[in-house]
Amino acid sequence: MTSDFRRRTACAAAICLLGLSAEPVAVAPLGRYTAVERRHWAFQPRRAALPPSIRDAWIRTPIDNFVLEGLRKAELMPAPEADRATLIRRVTYDLHGLPPTVAEVDAFVKDPSPKAYESLVERLLASPRYGEQWARHWLDVIRFAESDGYEYDMHRPDAFRFRDYVIQSFNEDKPYDVFLKEQLAGDEIDPNNETLLVASGFNRLGPLRKNAGNQEVASSRTEVLTEMTNIVGAAFLGVTIGCARCHDHKFDAFRQSDYYRLQGYFAQTHAHDVLIATPEEQAKFKAMMDPLEAEMRRLRFAMRRASEEEKGKLQTQLEELDERIPPPLTAFYTVANKKDEMTPIHMLERGDYRNKGPRVGMRPIGVLLPDDTPELPLETEKPRLRLAEWVASPANPLTARVMANRVWGFHFGRGLVATPNDFGKMGLRPTHPELLDYLAGQFVAGGWTLKPLHRMLMNSATYRQASASPDEKAFAAKDPSNKLLWKWNRRRLEAEEIRDSMLFVSGRLNPKAGGPSVLPAIDPELIKDLKRPQYWMATKDIREHDRRTIYMIYKRNLILPFMQVFDSPDTLLSCARREQSTHAPQALELLNGELSNRLAKDFAALLSKHPKAVQVDLAWRMATGRAPNANERTLALSYLDDPDPVAANEFALSIFNTNAFLYVN
Repeated sequence: MTSDFRRRTACAAAICLLGLSAEPVAVAPLGRYTAVERRHWAFQPRRAALPPSIRDAWIRTPIDNFVLEGLRKAELMPAPEADRATLIRRVTYDLHGLPPTVAEVDAFVKDPSPKAYESLVERLLASPRYGEQWARHWLDVIRFAESDGYEYDMHRPDAFRFRDYVIQSFNEDKPYDVFLKEQLAGDEIDPNNETLLVASGFNRLGPLRKNAGNQEVASSRTEVLTEMTNIVGAAFLGVTIGCARCHDHKFDAFRQSDYYRLQGYFAQTHAHDVLIATPEEQAKFKAMMDPLEAEMRRLRFAMRRASEEEKGKLQTQLEELDERIPPPLTAFYTVANKKDEMTPIHMLERGDYRNKGPRVGMRPIGVLLPDDTPELPLETEKPRLRLAEWVASPANPLTARVMANRVWGFHFGRGLVATPNDFGKMGLRPTHPELLDYLAGQFVAGGWTLKPLHRMLMNSATYRQASASPDEKAFAAKDPSNKLLWKWNRRRLEAEEIRDSMLFVSGRLNPKAGGPSVLPAIDPELIKDLKRPQYWMATKDIREHDRRTIYMIYKRNLILPFMQVFDSPDTLLSCARREQSTHAPQALELLNGELSNRLAKDFAALLSKHPKAVQVDLAWRMATGRAPNANERTLALSYLDDPDPVAANEFALSIFNTNAFLYVN
């Protein structure tokens, strides 16, 4: 910051404290970027990369050419192909988040067709289960939740509509550029289209701080704009633009002015609920809210002239009134542009809304533009659509790379860029830069659709490798992290996959899709700590509790205990990839938890319809996709010979605790 800027912002802060307003007239200069700043690999245009001209019988799709070239340079060799039982379990979890049935495994293993594997991938991509699994990945990235977070953590009962929109979009294989535009600017594209209104609810997914019912304060508005801006950088562009909110980025070529010009696209954007409640419901809500809002206004006015002691009492009264606010009416959570309520965008020293600096208009990130590209005025029509068109442009060097890298990472356990939300200087460089550009180019050339990308990756010899190599020790010494992909990366199931799999193999999984999220019955001790515990009313229909985890409630201040112990993200920030840990509470949850024990009983009841020898084989095949080995079979039969009536339940529970169940090879 210049000394002049510090002086002016200090003056502005002083005037603010006196109860006056100060509007600096200075306008931030556009600035220029050096050749060195523009040289970073992620800011360069995508290269028209071609697969290396390697001939080898191992190669199945073009990505194998890139991988094999890297392996040969490092004097490594690919692992053999995994057996068919392993492959069907791997691809079914990758695309559906569920295990294959015994019948599906048998049919695939015995299928003599040379195209059996390719047909399997096609069948899985065509299933609605695909959208449920891959929507979950995207919801992690954009920190989807169904409550506000912070102290009040108000429930958002209609947020499920956005979740259903994402699932449907994946199942339709909606082009990613369209998907992106609908989320950033659906309301601007067509304000009368209900699907697009729901989609633009993306702009409201961030946590929201509420102050006893008052959102019309400068600090709250600044936080809302910050959330809208930061997620564009993290989710779509894969850069840490949010680090430039308080000062020029310390490592990447992002000026503080870049950040606020990006924020300018949201200056007109305000929360907008399109009510779909009945007139009777609206009248009842109004009758309850009008007196509450009137009393809140009176108390807030009184606080302006109250002493510190009186302010504390008035704040307590405000919070008591806030507790009486009824649940929101049924609505589409969306946004709308309000020019008459447009927020003037200033650079803020240290991000403090009280320290306003020069004004800015709207402009994308400067280092990706020609120098002195002019900014647009904040009053520009359909500003978010203008932003979306720039983000989704084939010429944008980041967008296609970032999404292609995400898809790769979810399939292989690690992105070609291992920091999916940070393609900047502090992120890791791609292990196969030409391959990344090739994938991004194919993604764009194919109309931005994901399913062709899935096919290319999953049909490759690279993906079909076994998770162990005959030369494991020697190769691990050369490439301990398997960055060069000389084998497939074994992975642990994620929280949703573990829960859904236990429901599936026990015969309890309810396949119902869509609709309001399910509130399960949980420990009352957890509920009583919520700000409004009365709103946690467990869903009455018990069968609803056995639906897939993506349809369970995602509440910021109360992550379901089973989910939390298995590393479910907190939804406050974008989660680019799930962290995987192994610790004692996980084993305790699987051994002693109510869910695992209840489902183990159901699993045991299914198995009890067969002779004991069949039970053992069937249990392993249903849960792990393979038959037990000789030692596993002997131990299980010995255990089932125990006359104790709970032996069958404990055997079923032990299957849920095996590595063969919890890991995908």
